[in-house]
Amino acid sequence: MARRRRIAAGTALVILVLLAVAGWWAWVRVTGPAAHFKADSAVLFIPRGADLDVVVDSLQRIGAIQDETAFRWLCDRKKYTTNVKPGRYRIPDGMSMNALVNKLRSGEQEPVRVTFNGIRRLPELAGKLGRVLEPDSLAFVRVLLDGGTQRKAGYTPETFIAAFVPNTYEFWWTTTPEQFLERMRKEHARFWSAERKAKAAELDLSPVEVVTLASIVQAETVKRTDAPRIAGVYLNRLRIGMPLQADPTLKFALGLDSISRVLNADKEVVSPYNTYKNLGLPPGPINMPETSMIDAVLDAEGHDYLYFCARADLSGYSDFSRSYEQHLVNARKYQRALNQRGIFR
Repeated sequence: MARRRRIAAGTALVILVLLAVAGWWAWVRVTGPAAHFKADSAVLFIPRGADLDVVVDSLQRIGAIQDETAFRWLCDRKKYTTNVKPGRYRIPDGMSMNALVNKLRSGEQEPVRVTFNGIRRLPELAGKLGRVLEPDSLAFVRVLLDGGTQRKAGYTPETFIAAFVPNTYEFWWTTTPEQFLERMRKEHARFWSAERKAKAAELDLSPVEVVTLASIVQAETVKRTDAPRIAGVYLNRLRIGMPLQADPTLKFALGLDSISRVLNADKEVVSPYNTYKNLGLPPGPINMPETSMIDAVLDAEGHDYLYFCARADLSGYSDFSRSYEQHLVNARKYQRALNQRGIFR
């Protein structure tokens, strides 16, 4: 009898030890390092509508889990199986399975940094967004070029590009085109403060008109120090009813942004963007000007210059003049410099 008790006690002890070892093993599998990457971290993308199978497949592909059965068991215990949240998740090397499930269950995404400046057309913006956010560029193009969307926002097809303020922003990877537009609406309202609106009013220009002029200034110079002075030239022309005679608007009308030289024949193009033929500002911006160019217009230099021309040294700076006669002298120097370098278009 005593022998049987000893056997039973020994068996129970062995079972307890086995259970303890199994528990310890399971605890290690769940809480110990599970993700193994060559780099410090890896990025997991979970698209909208994804289920647990998609998540598991993606995690295995990047090496974030080694034991699928244990992972699925843990997901079920933590009620993540039916609560998959889409997004872009950064997973550090060595992250435990438990921490991973907690991260995915909470929807702890890493935002995407998006910088856009130097944009010339809205499809270009759509392409940039489509490369870094979940919706593709076509989805963004459809919304950005939709007339109803533009009218609802208070713009025309020609002016809608003025609704966007170039900068670096953070978005969730899952941001939809509609959510993007709503964010841009708020950023636009933030940028166009009461102070900036007051400065625009002093120039007798609306914010859209300021952006339109800023887009011309940006296309005219790469030198920020010249921008307020060039803006002043155009404002002087507007005040006296003189055509802007802005070469960048001709390039826009002709669809030839890359040309270095405007010919006299180009000035005959029939287009509302031909500021040699039409008085005042063109129908809308010819690009998406940087905020520094918008401020260059709002803080334009006060002077009596009516003309400017790129310097003959091709440094990017401009020479300014009050009289047309002096302007012709400067223009001929610049033209000779282009000829000497074989730049005829």
